[in-house]
Amino acid sequence: MAAKKNEVYPLRIEGYGSAGEGVARLDGQAVFVKGALAGELCQVQLLKVGKSAAWGRVAEVTEPSPGRQAPDCPQYPKCGGCQLRHMTYAEELNFKRQKVQDALQRIGGWDGEVSVIHGAAQPDRYRNKIQFPVADGPRVGFFRARSHDVIDCPDCLLQPLPTTHLRSAFRAWMADCHIPAYDEKAHEGLIRHFYVRVNQKGQSLCAVIANGKRLPQQDKLIEALRAAEPGLVGVVLSVNQAKTNVILGKEYHTLWGQDFLEDTLCDLNFRLSVPSFYQVNRDQAEVLYGRALDFAQLTGTETVLDLYCGIGTITLVLARRAGKAIGAEVIPAAIEDAKANAARNGVTNTEFLCADAGEAAQELARRGLRPDVICVDPPRKGISPEVVDAIAQMSPTRLVYVSCDPATLARDVARLREKGYHLQQAEAADLFPRTGHVETVVLLSKGEVDSKKIRVEFSLEDMDMSEFQDGATYPQIKEYVLEHTGLKVSNLYISQIKRKCGIGVGKNYNLPKSEDSRQPQCPQEKEKAIREAFKYFGMI
Repeated sequence: MAAKKNEVYPLRIEGYGSAGEGVARLDGQAVFVKGALAGELCQVQLLKVGKSAAWGRVAEVTEPSPGRQAPDCPQYPKCGGCQLRHMTYAEELNFKRQKVQDALQRIGGWDGEVSVIHGAAQPDRYRNKIQFPVADGPRVGFFRARSHDVIDCPDCLLQPLPTTHLRSAFRAWMADCHIPAYDEKAHEGLIRHFYVRVNQKGQSLCAVIANGKRLPQQDKLIEALRAAEPGLVGVVLSVNQAKTNVILGKEYHTLWGQDFLEDTLCDLNFRLSVPSFYQVNRDQAEVLYGRALDFAQLTGTETVLDLYCGIGTITLVLARRAGKAIGAEVIPAAIEDAKANAARNGVTNTEFLCADAGEAAQELARRGLRPDVICVDPPRKGISPEVVDAIAQMSPTRLVYVSCDPATLARDVARLREKGYHLQQAEAADLFPRTGHVETVVLLSKGEVDSKKIRVEFSLEDMDMSEFQDGATYPQIKEYVLEHTGLKVSNLYISQIKRKCGIGVGKNYNLPKSEDSRQPQCPQEKEKAIREAFKYFGMI
């Protein structure tokens, strides 16, 4: 009999989904169970039943896993900040290592093993930057999972205590002075977010993100914040009057003190403004960057190119073992910060280019320079096909890829393999304990061409040319859709949506044999899922 919504079934949890949810099977159908752990026998109530997958909740744990623990936060799981507080930390690390390995094997086509995950010595109180959404009440906290409903959060176990003190003082100021919160639907009200950054010494920098250029009762706010946290060094107003979900505005005013915070990472000093990118887990970032440096295998003579260099953190780390380190970044302000950070640390063998990967490749080619090693640390969407082409054009001996998303990393590993770069080593690092996110650092190197010659004959007419199009392959798109929605989609449906989006499809691929042929059309639900996959893989 087919599974029914709201019915309860005894299910054995076989493994984990990409977000840490348990995965079971019911009559051959995948069932995703939030809060269930691998190996457990659970009574599962089905909340949604699709054609190829179902979703449920744990009604009762009949046989608990040794990896289960009682959540230690009163806001869990209402708040969307953490996803794994029902797991022991050892179980969490096991899940994350397997998550990276599964992605590299299934999507990246790698037959190796992620043998190491670098766990955090301190899995709590590690976040050095917090951005609290604000709502009427006042509520100053975090969004409920998959919503914009703000959960008021007196304390968060991911944030250092100075942040807790400052958040409490800010909320009291809003309540006492009757300061209105911003309403994103009506585009009315004033306070949008409250921002706190804390350094290794415990010093802090605050920013108020407001739908206006002035704050009422500003002096009372500064007085309250300074009294709450003696290590406060500055208060900044970030003006954001745009009708957007982007948190920070483009206009900044220093209300008191200084508009930056200094921190030390890998024995280097960095000056951080409010919009500066900086890893939120400083201690684990040192571990991650140390492994990236080891993977680069520098001897002191190499030219290294750091794409997506930001404020120059990885560039300066690499420079200490390289002949020359060049950082490239498209954001002008970040490049200025990177130059200042190099000067502040007395690092003289660096150069910073305000350019994207393609422009950097052209500039180096013009000078006759070829990087021996390239390091990339892209945003979650990974690197584009154009960047893959630029890397291949520069032809480094080694490529070190630092990633915050195993799926896009695996996709890019597959793309780079087509350019002759093969994955040699992969390690995971837990920069975001108690959440479903994980960082990875991998080493790819240029494979040697075998001296033997092989004759291959084939017909272009019989080939599926779609696999040579830009973006993800059909199997990768199917894998993504199934994992994130539980839906199975066919090559035919994917090619139909590709045409709708203006993406090229192989000439002989899934075309009807005559104009009068009738083909099933992709259902709306599956079209939406395929389009989401296209967005995820950077195809649209």
